[in-house]
Amino acid sequence: MTRRLILTLLLLVLVVVPSTERGSSAQSNLRRWESSEASPTIDPVVADLQERTFRFFWDTANTTNGLIPDRYPTPSYASIAAVGFALTTYPIGVERGYITREQAIERVLTTLRFLYNAPQSPEARGASGYKGFFYHYLDMKSGERFEDVELSTVDTAILVAGVLFCQSYFDRSKPEEEEIRRIADRIYRRVDWRWAQSNPPGISLGWTPADGFIKYDWRGYNEGMLVYLLALGSPTFPVGPDAWTEWTSTYELHWRNHFGQEYLSFGPQFGHQYTHVWIDLRKVQDAYMRRQGLDYFENSRRATYAQQAYAIHNPKRCKGYGAVFWGITASDGPADAEIDDGGMRRVFHSYRARGIDLTGRYDDCTLAPTAVAASMPFAPELAVPAVLAMHELFGEHIYSKYGFLDAFNQTWSFDAPLRHGRQVPSFGWVDGDYLGIDQGAIFAMIENYRSAMIWRVTRKNAYVRRGLEQAGFSGGWLVAAQ
Repeated sequence: MTRRLILTLLLLVLVVVPSTERGSSAQSNLRRWESSEASPTIDPVVADLQERTFRFFWDTANTTNGLIPDRYPTPSYASIAAVGFALTTYPIGVERGYITREQAIERVLTTLRFLYNAPQSPEARGASGYKGFFYHYLDMKSGERFEDVELSTVDTAILVAGVLFCQSYFDRSKPEEEEIRRIADRIYRRVDWRWAQSNPPGISLGWTPADGFIKYDWRGYNEGMLVYLLALGSPTFPVGPDAWTEWTSTYELHWRNHFGQEYLSFGPQFGHQYTHVWIDLRKVQDAYMRRQGLDYFENSRRATYAQQAYAIHNPKRCKGYGAVFWGITASDGPADAEIDDGGMRRVFHSYRARGIDLTGRYDDCTLAPTAVAASMPFAPELAVPAVLAMHELFGEHIYSKYGFLDAFNQTWSFDAPLRHGRQVPSFGWVDGDYLGIDQGAIFAMIENYRSAMIWRVTRKNAYVRRGLEQAGFSGGWLVAAQ
């Protein structure tokens, strides 16, 4: 029996054992976030992954403005969503002992001051945003709009979520922490969510100075949930509850019963993760989920099981897919190419929102560790073994200074130009970059799995509570916290 097979069999029966004990003095500060729930025993590989991922944000930030590159080490523009994830990592870095509270305060203040003072204008050039929203990508140095990218409602929402997390975490009476809370409030209050309702009650995906609003609104089921909840919670420009009704009205088109799971589907796994990074949706329900008899957290758990089942089913006959090798989401890929693979025509992509369905039409055999690691809170019995297997068996190729490189593809073995990364003999394609938003989901969701800290902190935020209540959520911690 090969070493790989032995490890796979062991991982398949791995059980995560609850424990209330903490093994390191650096983790002692986290007890206040763990007081009412048992915390799991953490494999050293998972702990190492989390710390390396934190270092991505700490090391790659522009320390003069707090902006975070979209990707690294390839020279890149800044991603405003990655900035939101970065703001989320800094308080956790304090609690984990990676940095001091003073270091975190300095970095957060640098970031918030820049964001608040960055030019807001309808002009195509010379601004970072408009109506409180920010452009999807910004120049890393100047912070101005990068080329002709859109003003993005969802990337702004991810940024705002990180801003509000810092507002709730830095709760002491020190002047610096008071300033954090004050600027965070101003950044959120400035966002004009109603303006983004170009086709009310829906909220548009975005806007550009040249073409106006993108004609599509956030509909269906995806990461747009965060947009609506933050828009509903706004103290200055809130959208009405009818926006949530409109958002959920198209859910039925996405309700599926496949791969052994009945759930509200969205092919790429990130759509089942991003809102959950900040908002604790365990045992709280809106009208739609009450009718279904579950909550959004359980829905994401089912989506995680569907991901694993898809990999076992493997409709595209991808090399390496299986019970501990799964995870399909938006990620880098080897190339935009159509290649004959022994009589089977394969279509590959570079960056793409990959996902699962019954046919495999959105799958090009590329796996992304973020899809797995950021699913730990939902199904640790699946995600932890997968992370350990990827690290143990493929780590020499895909694990480096800042944790897992963005993606890999063992099916790729072709003599064709690559868009990203490199080809590794006898293994396949491996990305050469880390992506900020994927790193952010990994880091944050490992913490929610370990301590639920982000959820506990964000529960204290009155704006988040208002957003949930306006959307019709009730039960769970919403009742307990009253």
